[in-house]
Amino acid sequence: MTNIATAVWAWGGRIPAAGIELVRSAAALAVETGGELGVLALGIGARVAADTLRAAGADLVLTCEEEALDTAPGEAGLAALLASCDVLRPSLVLLPADSLGRDWAPRLGYRLGAGLVTEVTDWSLEDGRPVFQRLVFGGKAIATMRVAGGVAVATARPGAGRRDEPPRAGRGEVRDLGLAIEAQPNWPRLLRRQAEERQGPGLEEARAIVSGGRGLGGPEGFIPLEQLARTLGGAVGASRAAVDEGWAPPSWQIGQTGKTVAPDLYVAVGISGASQHLVGCSRAKTIVAINRDPEAPIFDYARLGVVGDWREVLPALTAALKEMLAD
Repeated sequence: MTNIATAVWAWGGRIPAAGIELVRSAAALAVETGGELGVLALGIGARVAADTLRAAGADLVLTCEEEALDTAPGEAGLAALLASCDVLRPSLVLLPADSLGRDWAPRLGYRLGAGLVTEVTDWSLEDGRPVFQRLVFGGKAIATMRVAGGVAVATARPGAGRRDEPPRAGRGEVRDLGLAIEAQPNWPRLLRRQAEERQGPGLEEARAIVSGGRGLGGPEGFIPLEQLARTLGGAVGASRAAVDEGWAPPSWQIGQTGKTVAPDLYVAVGISGASQHLVGCSRAKTIVAINRDPEAPIFDYARLGVVGDWREVLPALTAALKEMLAD
């Protein structure tokens, strides 16, 4: 039996879609191992999110709404994680592979005397214990790893462990962590938050992403991409090459040095398919490639491919989708 713990941010009672996905995946693994899932909900308003976490599969929800989480999320969050592990006694701690998860995981692993596996893309069970998969060599190979014994700490990339079946409902017991966190003078402080202005969903939450690369030839190519994304109710992404050229903002970058996404649909336009980019989108359920080069590596990974000029393909595709959605 493997008891599993994870943590999500729940500012104002709202949990990002990536957090819900992680809880659902962890709950599915808990069912397979015969264990239970404990979720630490962090942030002011975390108690409001308890019902959402219960529906996603949590057996126990621990809430922590200390003000220190707002001013020093890294250090205060780590203190809350350590306290939650004392309560939950997990064999596995799953954390998101985001900026805070990457900060917490090695320090938590050290304090717990645990094994650490980072950037996990999937997992399975062998002899009742989880075995993790992660991409290596720039996404050109998959390494299979396991922790020899004791507690394991892992950071999971978006889409890791995703299963298509609906989540099980957990017991959903809700308790306050009961931890008073006093911010220390030597802790790094969060000075301000700046939210990206955007229309539609963010890349991490979008179910459809239309992404452009060097093959667009210039920034004007992102205009039809935005039109297609808007029609699909999705978001716009970019390859590193397009960002480096200044055609798209860095917040749109997907890949090894950008964001990792796991949408239902990923449309790659003018993207060659280098391994560094595929690291960021390989968890998409369906990849559609549009490229003038029939030898582009992206076609080896795409379920559907169109060899052609995006200037002709995108307007026709957008018009057809609008007609289909209007019916």
